Amino acid sequence: MNTAFSKCNVAVLMAVLLISSLLVGPLLAAVGCDLNDPDRDVKRFFPESTGYRTLYVSIAQKGGEVMLRRIEERLGDKFQGLYETADVPYTLYQIFKGQDLIGYIHGVNQKGAYGGIQVFLAVDLDGNIRAFTFQKLTSQYGQQLRDEAFSRQFAGLNLRDFLDYDVVSGTAKAGTRAAAIRNPAPRAATDFRAALRATKKNLILIDEFLLGNKYRP
Repeated sequence: MNTAFSKCNVAVLMAVLLISSLLVGPLLAAVGCDLNDPDRDVKRFFPESTGYRTLYVSIAQKGGEVMLRRIEERLGDKFQGLYETADVPYTLYQIFKGQDLIGYIHGVNQKGAYGGIQVFLAVDLDGNIRAFTFQKLTSQYGQQLRDEAFSRQFAGLNLRDFLDYDVVSGTAKAGTRAAAIRNPAPRAATDFRAALRATKKNLILIDEFLLGNKYRP
């Protein structure tokens, strides 16, 4: 009786462990960043568009460790956490007007003061920002950071404008366009710096994945 009971317990335990591994596995996997409503958002960022195509890529697929180290060097900071591993699946949106490619939309996850934030950029074929938006932002100063007046400061900027932006110190070289971006909520300094780090990271990934390293020094 005891032997049978023990065998039963072992079987149940193994089943529980198997189910747990299946449930926990996805939570520990790399996390990508998709538009919540791509049909709506593509039209919002590119009113003239007639369609879009979705691409899925990762650093591991495109260049592996060598590419990861190059991106970190360009960013000026190490990738860390679930949002910044080599196997993170990035979702890239190619935007079309008829048969013509007219731009891209791409978003990244970034750690903020109160949790993860998601920063999406809509850019033209040269990597110039058409639109900046937070898809996800948990912050007591979220209203100020989501204000259109803040988002408009990014319009027309490209990776060249962020080359001298230090994502670790949160400072930019005086006189650069990145240095001119103003924080609408001084008490939200952590989230403001996170937004700029996410923007530079996003532009680097767009450059690596889509623009053929147009802005690589």
